[in-house]
Amino acid sequence: MRRLLGIPRLGALFLLAGLVAGAAPPIASATLRPRFVTATAAPATARPSALVTAAIRPEQRPKAPARWIDDLDATVAGHAVSVAIGLDGQWLYRHGARRARPPASNEKLLLSMALLDRTPIWTRFRTRVGFTGARDGDRIRGTLWVLGHGDPEVDRTTMRALARAVKDAGIRKIRGRVMGSTAGFERDWWAPGWRDYFPADYIPLPTALTYEGNEDRYGRHIRDPERRAARSLTERLRALGVRVTGDPGAGVPSGRLREIASRVSAPLTTLMRSMNRASRNFYAEVIGKWLGGRVFGGAGSIAKAARAIHDFAAAHGIDVIAHDASGLSYWNRVEPEGLVDLLWFAARQPWADALRLTLPHGGQGTLEGRLRDVRVRAKTGTLDGVSALSGWVWLEKLGTWGQFSILSQGMSKTEASAIEDRIVHIVARRATA
Repeated sequence: MRRLLGIPRLGALFLLAGLVAGAAPPIASATLRPRFVTATAAPATARPSALVTAAIRPEQRPKAPARWIDDLDATVAGHAVSVAIGLDGQWLYRHGARRARPPASNEKLLLSMALLDRTPIWTRFRTRVGFTGARDGDRIRGTLWVLGHGDPEVDRTTMRALARAVKDAGIRKIRGRVMGSTAGFERDWWAPGWRDYFPADYIPLPTALTYEGNEDRYGRHIRDPERRAARSLTERLRALGVRVTGDPGAGVPSGRLREIASRVSAPLTTLMRSMNRASRNFYAEVIGKWLGGRVFGGAGSIAKAARAIHDFAAAHGIDVIAHDASGLSYWNRVEPEGLVDLLWFAARQPWADALRLTLPHGGQGTLEGRLRDVRVRAKTGTLDGVSALSGWVWLEKLGTWGQFSILSQGMSKTEASAIEDRIVHIVARRATA
């Protein structure tokens, strides 16, 4: 008998043997990859045949998930949460990691990487004083200008130092006025995906020349920080005995400007630390406008800042939809997997440690009251119905920093934070490669 029901002789013999033994006919191992050949070819009450058992090598048998992975699965089950956890290019855990979600203030983490990729960590922003017109000995006939270049921390102390520098330069009288420059940045105060009340409640006007956070003494957002900076400088000059004949104002300088004095900001990483730990939207949009102008030329704008973030991510193969630098836009999108990919890139850069140190640790800044008992450096994010936490967590069993991103939607902040904290605790204490 050469064939039985179209089965080759050897197959037929196995079939007959199986029927005699009361078992179902095994599948010929030569026709399928070993990972499909399992003991389930026989009934649960029958002992697997020698052929089936021999076809499965120990290293090919599926491994049961580690207990910590089971616990992560249980933590995220039933929630609209996406998670990516990795270590130096190796994925440790992913759940919905390619689902793009709003990053909220995790956008500031993207901005931070885009900044450090384009400019040195010691970069400082200058606030300058110069004049148009003529100087005659200790007198200026013309206008004394104050010009900003993206320092979000210009205040009374800055104006006091500039006034002292003007006097030290030998100026005793200004036959004219002090003016704050409105040039440098576009005066845009809106981005797609912002709620209509954001400019009033969440983000002061981002200008090149700022003054006192662009808020008045009552915390209300103002539209004339340049004029207020000019008024402050005028008052301090007069207090030092420098006569100013005109009233302060604001506008765009014209004509040749001759510099008298300048004041530099804190280093970029210090400003980023203030931005990231307290999640300051104003800092993000001011510094973001500066980055946009630096990358694309011309006056800085919110749209240019968003484009700079997008282009940074795209240069590393990651698709980011960005409309601002602060993360206020509900239309921003990033995948957790992509964000971790960018953190892997950052980890290989000489500025990696500087970036990590700009983020709050447990119990600090926006992590106040959270994650005090684990080593973590992470950026939070919060909008209505949106929560995020991304950064670095110390993996105790592996003795190194791992990278992670957790983005969620549709939950209260309390519930989302509890899920984020549990994930970080599990990963910190139990994760293995």
